[in-house]
Amino acid sequence: WSEDHRVSVSTARSIAVLEQLSDVHSGGQEMVIHRTAVPAPSAACLLKVGPKKEVAECKEKFASSVDPTVSQTFMLDRVFNPEGKSLPPMRGFKYSSWSPLGCDANGRCLLAALTMDNRLTIHANLNRLQWVQLVDLTEIYGERLYEASYKLSKADTPRGELGDFSEFQRRHSMQTPVRMEWSGICTTQQVKHNNECRDVGSVLLAVLFENGNIAVWQFQLPFLGKESITSCNTIESGINSPSVLSWWEYEHNNRKMSGLIVGSAFGPVKILPVNLKAVKGYFTLRQPVVLWQEMDQLPVHSIKCIPLYHPYQKCSCSLVVAARGAYVFWCLLLISKAGLNVHNSHVTGLHSLPIVSMTADKQNGTVYTCSSDGKVRQLIPIFTDVALKFEHQLIKLSEVFGSVRTHGIAVSPCGAYLAVITTEGMTNGLHPVNKSYQVQFVTLKTFEEAAAQLLESSVQNLFRQVDLTDLVRWKILKDKHIPQFLQEALDKKIESCGSTYFWRFKLFLLRILYQSMQKAPSEVMWRPSHEDAKILVSDSPGMGSTEDDQEEGTSKQASKQSLCDTGKGMDIDDTADDSLPQSSDIGGREPMEEKLLEIQAQIEAVEMHLTREHMKRVLGEVYLHTWITENTSIPTRGVCDFLMSDDGYDDRTARVLIGHILKKMNKQTFPEHCSLCKEILPFTDRKQAVCSNGHIWLRCFLTYQSCQSLVYRRCLLHDSIARHPAPEDPEWIKRLLQGPCTFCDSPVF
Repeated sequence: WSEDHRVSVSTARSIAVLEQLSDVHSGGQEMVIHRTAVPAPSAACLLKVGPKKEVAECKEKFASSVDPTVSQTFMLDRVFNPEGKSLPPMRGFKYSSWSPLGCDANGRCLLAALTMDNRLTIHANLNRLQWVQLVDLTEIYGERLYEASYKLSKADTPRGELGDFSEFQRRHSMQTPVRMEWSGICTTQQVKHNNECRDVGSVLLAVLFENGNIAVWQFQLPFLGKESITSCNTIESGINSPSVLSWWEYEHNNRKMSGLIVGSAFGPVKILPVNLKAVKGYFTLRQPVVLWQEMDQLPVHSIKCIPLYHPYQKCSCSLVVAARGAYVFWCLLLISKAGLNVHNSHVTGLHSLPIVSMTADKQNGTVYTCSSDGKVRQLIPIFTDVALKFEHQLIKLSEVFGSVRTHGIAVSPCGAYLAVITTEGMTNGLHPVNKSYQVQFVTLKTFEEAAAQLLESSVQNLFRQVDLTDLVRWKILKDKHIPQFLQEALDKKIESCGSTYFWRFKLFLLRILYQSMQKAPSEVMWRPSHEDAKILVSDSPGMGSTEDDQEEGTSKQASKQSLCDTGKGMDIDDTADDSLPQSSDIGGREPMEEKLLEIQAQIEAVEMHLTREHMKRVLGEVYLHTWITENTSIPTRGVCDFLMSDDGYDDRTARVLIGHILKKMNKQTFPEHCSLCKEILPFTDRKQAVCSNGHIWLRCFLTYQSCQSLVYRRCLLHDSIARHPAPEDPEWIKRLLQGPCTFCDSPVF
């Protein structure tokens, strides 16, 4: 589950990506999911271990070898033979990993995908519904090894020839990915030619290979493709049969430290230092730290690292949890004056079968594990004077979904939902003949908990808390009113701090309330009406009156089940009972119409407040970055006049700012002109511009310029439109155009 609320599910044909939306334009109580897919490549991936002709000769030699230890090992190893021939093809994906938020061109998450035939690629969702492959890291890494003669450093002694089977295996093993994980975003300062400093963001991708080596790729942000690769460093971990890795990121005295946690299929777990000279402000360990050294043959399946605050030691700490067989291994890392303190232990008695998946809520440290028998355990860490202990409780999915087998779990970024992959379980002691894999969503929080978390959020971004806002949306649509405690608490927040985040939250609540008051249409909107008197198709013989099924679009409604009585229970009878009274007399409709008009007026008032606040920000950028007579493309005079046109709007900050800008402009207006008729475009509306000849152009909500082209961008919830950055735009305008929607915090496509 990514930070921008997309769930990736690896399958044999593709990676299914399910994006959760908190739709403000829909009155349905169901969870809204947009589904896209990253298709699996059709061609098999062949690792580059030498010249093509020499590789083909070696493969033929090994396949026809009289030594069965060579020929059978070669023929049965799918790394050597990904195309399969007589064996089934190795098609599909075995692992995927999401980058942090803010890595692609739209400020969203990148998706790293590892196929069954060991191809590692990075994909981006740039134009909303289509995924684009940006780079093939397997191909690039193979070329680097080929140029270096398959030596990690110049000091390495040359190995044997490719015709030697052990060397053939070594070259494949050193570039066969096992897992890959993204680091957090690190910001460095870059000095430009004019001695000006600018912040440059970068992100690291660690790739664990079959032989224990780790390649650490550094990418410059936003990541656009091969040209954004800054460096690639290879680390030798010294771990045999590596199975999993994770980033260890720790902040101590305002200094960020990082390392890589690597687990083995034989049992050991240790942290490796990552020395990157090119990254400024980056610190790591002096030497590897062994967290668990016993070769107890319990394979490490999954590792999660959770940053926490220690209430007794009054400092930050790291909790590392790893799934080992049916147990959970935990390790508490704490930096004190004495050095790095390590406390570790195992949590036993959780599952009777091995753990198949583990996920963690990084906000409160709660860990969730599941085994294939449909049982999920919730582990809550509780600090003690020395280390910590876990309280755990059992979540029986069979009570929610019936008899099921579980294959994977993931928790949403704010901990409101748990996504579970299930198939049918045993019925009367028999396994099902056919399996259908489904992604089920389970609520983990009540509405009251979600509302309180939104009010006290440090993120102050609605888009990054979609899972919480979806719970609030469901509650308002169900009850058809905003709870009194939430309304009062939000009004107090607005009065005390006046942050635009709380105004956007208020706008969200009002929009959902408006949708809950709307009368549901009696007919399906997409179905055409057959009220044509000329042709009576229904009277013709042989025509049955079959009802069409509704088409399945990109939006899918996923049913949500709850684990608690106060959670989100979907009941059809309740929905029918809560429907608005449809009175036939006019007197019954008037109060509802008045209520809708009142809510609409409140929505417009909040939208106008948010517009004015953003106008002030735009004018501030104009004042800071323009000279006296420079003709800026932003309609500065029009924005100033629009702000001052309302007599009831008395903002001293805005008046002072406008006074400074008008003094700088020196009576110059710089009006916009219609590209069709060259007439002046007056600034009378924040949403559109209309010239004297009636030509209508939509306005960009980020810069308030008129979008005089046929191509523009829209925010995720279709709230507003924005223009594309032009090559001649200065940096400060391009920076404004990178912002999210001013009404719903959604990214713009």
